[in-house]
Amino acid sequence: MTGQAPLLQIDGHLARITLRRPRLANRLEIEDLRTLQAQLEQVNQAAAVRVLLLSGEGRYFCSGFNIAAVPGVDAGALFEALADAWEAARPITVAKIQGGLYGGATDLALACDFRLGGPACEMFVPAARLGLHFYRGGLQRYVSRLGLQWAKRVLLAGATLDAKQMLSCGFLDQLLSGGAELDAATDALVADLLAMAPLALLGMKKHLNAIARGTLDASALQADINHVNQSQDLAEGVAAWQDKRAPHFVGR
Repeated sequence: MTGQAPLLQIDGHLARITLRRPRLANRLEIEDLRTLQAQLEQVNQAAAVRVLLLSGEGRYFCSGFNIAAVPGVDAGALFEALADAWEAARPITVAKIQGGLYGGATDLALACDFRLGGPACEMFVPAARLGLHFYRGGLQRYVSRLGLQWAKRVLLAGATLDAKQMLSCGFLDQLLSGGAELDAATDALVADLLAMAPLALLGMKKHLNAIARGTLDASALQADINHVNQSQDLAEGVAAWQDKRAPHFVGR
């Protein structure tokens, strides 16, 4: 097997997970899926972490799961579990997409809260050509995030979308001109997110996703609103706004 397992690095409020098989287009093996699940659980349990950044080494972002690795393995179920967990991650998730992503990797990126890309981006899902039926969670994310017609173009017609089309359909939030600009824009977005009040930021993410799924718990939403309204974060945010200074949030 060429390359290494995904690498998790936690630095204060920021966690980074890097895919590290560039010679194989960052293809994911079974152990990689298990590693990513374990790393995500570790990040979720690290209360200080507010943002999780996913990136890949080399020319490609990720070529999806190695379906030839183990005969009989249900790659869809494995990827669905990972992507669903990624969507439900406690921190805000950002995907920095420098190149192509294929198959289930497109859904892993769709499960992120934000996606930034460069001009070499492209996406393609070969499921119908391979005789694979895409799993429920992925179908739902495609329709809810990109709309039914774009979902059909990618999943049924097997269309390859280039970077401009990925921006047009809403897959990318930002399309940058090159690697340096992509790095700078990602750093800027991460910095902006880390400057937000964590209780409000992470609470709203959770409930926005629930609204999108049609599973909003109104009592849980109100409880979080009440918590934030009584928090030190709100008092500090209002004081900083009035004093025209940067706030210092503590997440309490």
